[in-house]
Amino acid sequence: MGMKDQMQDKSRQAKEKAQEKAGQARQKAGQRGGQGQPQRGTQNHRDIEDTEQQVRDRFNQDYDA
Repeated sequence: MGMKDQMQDKSRQAKEKAQEKAGQARQKAGQRGGQGQPQRGTQNHRDIEDTEQQVRDRFNQDYDA
């Protein structure tokens, strides 16, 4: 194997290792963040569909007005 081939092989290995690490990080982040997100999304969706009175009631309840 020539010097050029060795360098290309090392470069390819480093790239594969970096892609593998990135995939593991994404998977780990998904495991941590997956639990809270759906609840927030439904909360925001619910706020859009609420009537004005429901919004006022929730505001008063949250801030003890």
